[in-house]
Amino acid sequence: MYHHIKKLMFTVRVGQPDPRFGNMLLEQFGGAHGELAAAMQYSIQGLNCENMACKDLLMDIGTEELSHLEIIGTLARMHLKPMKKDAAAAEHDPLVAIAGGGGVTLCNSMGNAWTADYLKVTGELDVDLRSNIAAEARAKIVYERLINFCDDPGTKEALQFLMTREITHMRAFMQALDSLGKPPLSIGLIPPTPGIVDQYYNDSTGEGDDGETDATGPWNDDPAITIVESPALAGFQVEAATPKRGRTNSKAEPEASTSRSRGKAEPAAKAASSHPAKADKSSRG
Repeated sequence: MYHHIKKLMFTVRVGQPDPRFGNMLLEQFGGAHGELAAAMQYSIQGLNCENMACKDLLMDIGTEELSHLEIIGTLARMHLKPMKKDAAAAEHDPLVAIAGGGGVTLCNSMGNAWTADYLKVTGELDVDLRSNIAAEARAKIVYERLINFCDDPGTKEALQFLMTREITHMRAFMQALDSLGKPPLSIGLIPPTPGIVDQYYNDSTGEGDDGETDATGPWNDDPAITIVESPALAGFQVEAATPKRGRTNSKAEPEASTSRSRGKAEPAAKAASSHPAKADKSSRG
């Protein structure tokens, strides 16, 4: 059950109201990365969670986000207040001034209404925790940008508090994910197809006007990774992808599908030469 206490989690003080900045604050009230979205996402995940420890975590943080919603809503209301009587201030956002009466409305800084489409709830605990880690990171960046656009000391203090709590929550979700003891690429129950899972498709090639070139990094410079060069241009196709039968086929010449550093992806006919019956069967489809 919920109980409201008539006191903010962090005391809000606004020295000089700025209606334009108040409009920016609405992004964290009713926006995609805002406090209402976070509160609903974590609370709904918590309701669905059968891991009692993680359920407790989700409900704790989901409830705290409601307190953050109250803080950001109070900040926005104080900055928007001049819109109630000042026509010049109202011009900064007629929607807030006319439809919302100069107060907070459940929309983002562009006037778009809040929607449950913002929520990421899959019912898979590890997947949801990953979404939550990303959500906290996005919210942290939004608060950082708000701080950079703010000149009022009291407002910046409140925003600093909210931004800091994003990191606290991010860490908690990361620790909860680690506590599950699952390998980082173990998602769901159906395993990925061997061979296919270790192919890197170099789909963006050439040199760009701003100096872009093909890059090498941990994602494609690994002994286990096979780089398939320009798969679309080479006519590269995947003929079967079930875990027991996964293999690939390139209609191009062998040199069209090569690794820059680790070898090459062979045409299916050659790669499957030791199993001609399987190759014939799979090619009929």
